[in-house]
Amino acid sequence: MSIMVNAIAGGKNAAEAEWIESYVIPKFVEAQKAKGVEVDVKFEPQGVDDEDYKTKIALDLSSKKGADVLGIDGIWTGEFAQAGYIKPLNQVAKDADSWDGWEQMTDAVQQALSFDGERYGVPQGSDGRVIYYNKTLFEKAGLPTDWQPTSWDEILEAGRALKKVDGVTPIQLNAGTAMGEATSMQGYLPMLMGTNQKLWADGKWYGDTQGMRDVLGLYKTIYIDEGLGDPILQQEASGRDTSFAEFAAGKIGILFEGDYFWRSVINPAEGVGTAPMADRDTVVGYAKIPAMKPGSGINGQDFVSMSGGTGRVLNPNSKNPDLAWELLAFMNSPEAFEARAAGTLSISPRKDVNDKLLASDKMLTFVNTEVLPITAYRPGLAEYPEVSAKLQQATLDVVSGTSPEDAAKSFADALPSIVGGEDNIAQG
Repeated sequence: MSIMVNAIAGGKNAAEAEWIESYVIPKFVEAQKAKGVEVDVKFEPQGVDDEDYKTKIALDLSSKKGADVLGIDGIWTGEFAQAGYIKPLNQVAKDADSWDGWEQMTDAVQQALSFDGERYGVPQGSDGRVIYYNKTLFEKAGLPTDWQPTSWDEILEAGRALKKVDGVTPIQLNAGTAMGEATSMQGYLPMLMGTNQKLWADGKWYGDTQGMRDVLGLYKTIYIDEGLGDPILQQEASGRDTSFAEFAAGKIGILFEGDYFWRSVINPAEGVGTAPMADRDTVVGYAKIPAMKPGSGINGQDFVSMSGGTGRVLNPNSKNPDLAWELLAFMNSPEAFEARAAGTLSISPRKDVNDKLLASDKMLTFVNTEVLPITAYRPGLAEYPEVSAKLQQATLDVVSGTSPEDAAKSFADALPSIVGGEDNIAQG
């Protein structure tokens, strides 16, 4: 029995490697021995670039080789499933569907390692996108410090009030190609979810839709029409890091980001944050991202979010798939998550674990209870990274002065060559 993840002691994701070696393997072996089963589990550590790791897994699986339990990025799930590299869990292990852990994971969280309605793996963790805001600046602008906008108009209204405060950029909604995937995940896609327009659904990609034009129109309002954001910042190579520093310094009023920003970037604990805020817990507010207007989000939602995350899958070529499932289930038990969380508090996919471990952090509890149940995920398909790059270009075009209509058309014109032709594109 073997486990492979992109982690290695003393290197990349070292805490993950240490957890597997010092907790998962000895505890699993011990538990199996108590049942009268002798098992030998080996860890195959990796510590390479994500794309190199992805290539190795793909080669292993395509040649019917590889570890029994494999760590993957959730965004690879659909691509690997379509290639036949992985199979739904219930086609690999007979007890997969009856695992009690599924009851502790919302349907939204399970989507991280699902494709076409089938579970292909178990999520390792999750995150969510929210709106951060500076309560001190809000007070100066005459805005409520317990702010929760219910529409895009209310975000813009707050931005207009903040514009009257000297030295403040009211809104930072990531745009442009320099910020890469952060533009898609923290900027474009959450707003698109607020228009009830998906990027991909039922085997089709969506191009020049009303939802896309609405989102690009919002970018135009913020960066061009009303000067509520800094368009130059969106084009700088270090623009995202600069936005972090400016928010921490009280120079940005509203910032769209993931919970990573709270627990890492502005974390006041010594040696943790890259832009630490000593007064984070009192000055920084957070709110759900509203749909364009109440009820206009995907699934008729009032609020929306985007999530990413990694997880683990079973190798369909495993010689002992049922034991491999027992190992995977063990790795996702409450006890295993608690051991993994020691010193590295983050959101697990399990409600029972989060209820226990996140009680000390109101913000992470907020994401766990309010955001994850309404979140969405990127299409886990091979074409997505190139599609995402074109979305980033569309936002850059708009903040550089191109009309939303022309930017949307350019995106739509580029889409067929990326996704395999017009037959793979939906209309409307």
